[in-house]
Parts: sequence; C-alpha cells; structure tokens
Amino acid sequence: MDKRIEVTDVILRDAHQSLMATRMALEDMLPACEDLDRAGYWSLECWGGATFDSCIRFLNEDPWERLRTFKRALPNTPTQMLLRGQNILGYRHYEDEVVDRFVDRAAKNGMDVFRVFDALNDPRNLERSIAAVKRTGKHAQGTICYTVSPVHTVAKFVELALTLKDMGCDSICIKDMAALIKPQPAYDIVKGIKETCGKDTVVHVHAHSTTGVTLVSLMKAIEAGADIVDTSISSMSLGPGHNPTESLVEMLEGTGFTTRLDLEPIYRVRDHFAEIRKRYAEFLTDYTGVETEIFKSQIPGGMLSNMESQLKQQGQGDRMKEVLEEVPRVRKAAGYPPLVTPSSQIVGTQAVLNVMMGRYKVMTGEFSDLMLGYYGSTDGPKDPEVVALAEEKSKKEVITGRPADLIPPEWDRLVAEASALEGYNGTEEDVLTYAMFPQVAPKFFANRHQGPLNLGKDPAFTRGLKADPMSPAFLSGPIEYKVTLDGKTKKVMVAPA
Repeated sequence: MDKRIEVTDVILRDAHQSLMATRMALEDMLPACEDLDRAGYWSLECWGGATFDSCIRFLNEDPWERLRTFKRALPNTPTQMLLRGQNILGYRHYEDEVVDRFVDRAAKNGMDVFRVFDALNDPRNLERSIAAVKRTGKHAQGTICYTVSPVHTVAKFVELALTLKDMGCDSICIKDMAALIKPQPAYDIVKGIKETCGKDTVVHVHAHSTTGVTLVSLMKAIEAGADIVDTSISSMSLGPGHNPTESLVEMLEGTGFTTRLDLEPIYRVRDHFAEIRKRYAEFLTDYTGVETEIFKSQIPGGMLSNMESQLKQQGQGDRMKEVLEEVPRVRKAAGYPPLVTPSSQIVGTQAVLNVMMGRYKVMTGEFSDLMLGYYGSTDGPKDPEVVALAEEKSKKEVITGRPADLIPPEWDRLVAEASALEGYNGTEEDVLTYAMFPQVAPKFFANRHQGPLNLGKDPAFTRGLKADPMSPAFLSGPIEYKVTLDGKTKKVMVAPA
C-alpha cells in the first residue's frame, strides 16, 4: 500500500505574501474556500506572517475577523498560522503575558495549527509560545529555519528538532524560506530527525521555489520519511512563491507515495486565483523565474522585490547586485543568522546602508541589537569589530540571557493606551492589535467602520500609490528604521519577507 503524504496549501497566506506583497483581500479568497475545504488538505495556512500587518495597514480589514471568517468557511480543514515566537506577529520581542494572551485569543478565534519559529533558531525564544499553544489544546508545530553556512550542519538541525520535541511540539517543520534546501540535505535532515527523535515524529517540510530545485527536494524529503509538505495552487505558485500543488500530486504517481487530494476542486481553485491575480497586477513581484543567485545571498521569497523597491525609492535601483553581494558579508558578521523576518530585514537593510553610505558608517538600532544579543543568540560567532561598533553607536552592552527576560510587564499599559484610542472596541483582540502595531492601529481603529478596502479592485488607487516614490504601499508591512549620518536623522522603510 502506498504511504499517504499529507499536504498543506499556503494559498490563503504565504502564496500572496510572496507574490503580491500580502495585498489579497479576504473577499477575493472566500469564493475558493468551499472547494479548498473539500479538497482533502491536512491544513490550510491562512493567517500570521505579514497578513495581520497588511490587513490593518493597507486593507482596512480586521485580521481577527478574517480568522473567524476563515474558520467558518473551512469547517472540515484545520486552519494554520505562522507565529514568530516571542515576536508574535510584530517586529520586537514581547513580554510573556502578551505572548500567552495572543495565543489564547488566536485559538479561541479559530486557529488550529500554530507553526512557531524564531528568526535565530534560539529555543529560548520559542518555549513560551509553544507552551501557550499546548495549554490551548491546539497543535504546536516547532520550526527549524533552514539556512546554509559554515556553522550549520545536519547534526545541528537534528539537535534543534530534538529540543523542540522535548518542549512538547506535536510536529516539527523544516522551514526553507529562501528555497535553499537542496535534495540531499532535505533527505539527510528528515532522515536524521526520524532516527533521532523517533519514527513517530511528524515532519513537515516548507520550501519556497525561488531557486528552482525544491520540488526535487520535497521528493527526497518524502523518500526520507517526511509526513507533510507545503505547496500552493499552481496559478499562485513559483517565482519567490512555492511549488505547485498539482505538480506534487502528479509527481508522486507510481512512486509508492500518494496524497488524499481531490484535483477536481483544486482545478476550480486554480482557475479562480488565475483570474483574481490579474486584479493585483500592480503588486505582483517582478521576480517570476528562477534565481539561483539566492544560494549566495540567501534572501527569502518575499524579500527580493521589497529590497528592489527600497533601492528604487532612494534612486539607486541599479545597485541591487552590490546589495546582493553585501548581504552574505553582513550575515557573516552577525553570526550567520537565518534570513527570515525580522532578521532578513535587519541584515538586508544594513547591507543596503553599507552599499549606499559605506560599510557600517550608519548602523540601524535593530542591527546593533542583533549584534549585541537583544534578539537572541546566533549559531556562529559575531565579528568582534562590528560588535564593538554596535556598542559604541547604541550605547548598549552585550547580553547573553533570554531577551524577553529584560522586558517589564506591559499588558496593563497596553490596555490603557489602546482604551484611549478612537474606535477601540473594548476587546482583548484590539489590545493585541495595538500591541503589535502601535503606529498603525490608531488609524485602523478610527477607520474600521468604513469596511474593508480591496486594493485589487481600484487600478486608479493602486497607481496613485505607486506614483509616490516614498510610499510604502508595495511593502508587506514596512518597518521604519531611524538612522543618523553626519548629525542628520533619516527614516528608512523596509518590509518583511
């Protein structure tokens, strides 16, 4: 009998985050949900990542209502989200009570599977959120952010998997956000996890398609014992996105592996999104083919177009090649962190600044914090000269403890601040929205009554956004950095992957 391989489709979250800067409105996804729900998926990823930010920043859509709506529309299929560990869905670490409350409210609003990751693979940044998921009775998926460097080995990834299993994770995900995992490492890591953590350990593989090799990597992972893989409907796949769902099903024919997917409803979903993506042409990435240069720069799927946009805003769009060459140097200096939100933005922005203004002449506060341990520990050693510069520029010291332990209780303050805002609805969900995006939430609360704004429906509106060279409209929830050069402070906007 063939072994059944389960499939998670990312069409409702990571697919449009990677291909069209997370701009797809809920109303354009709902018509496909009935077919998605009957197709036979293990889960459907529909929340988390940059979607929360994009909902309130651009779409005037309440992300909590989006989650509740998806739960109603998908009664037979578990919902899944991407949670940034101690960062929740924001770009800083939060105090433990905030993490606990977020996970509890997400579960109560309809979330079933929590894929929990940390940008540095620091288990200390994962333990609180994983424990919070376990308390809700929902599925806690511990995540290994895959990366390639002189210090990252199969043994190190397997060791992290064992740590995650010991924390109580229900499954282990290998998350390859930049399409770096080649076939043999995919096989070796999955095999190593199964041998070390036990054959009953559920292994889930997530890989983008940017480099053109990862459909083969999924096959090798399956041969090594992977239980679940991520794909995306073909009309919203490839480029910096993901491998096509239909291609995976066809690839497995005659191999001894099979899925339980029904292709008939999937074909209808494919046709639906083929039409819908036309409405978002203004937001579609220019990177649509294969980018093997990523094996050097390791920039993840959603980051390429955003970095290109950032350079163009500064009138230096022709310097992308220099930035791609600088990213690995900055990453080495920082101890080889995996490049995923927020580390990808921090390293990427520093690379842009190094190219534009001279190496480390300007250093963002976030990069200084990364160098000094305020995001957690890295697997590789950091460049002591750059650490010293970070100390000098930030006036902070190196820390070695768990970063969240330095954060004082903040829930009561957040409640008080959110309560004072126009349009605040008195719920814990609104407090959490404010906690993650204190600069954006006030405007969203005030305008929420106007209802969702579908950017894919109004070409004039999207063109107007594009006409403003300083508009962050094409960034998936930009992070604002303040940098000082020659005594003058400037703002730099960078978006998450």
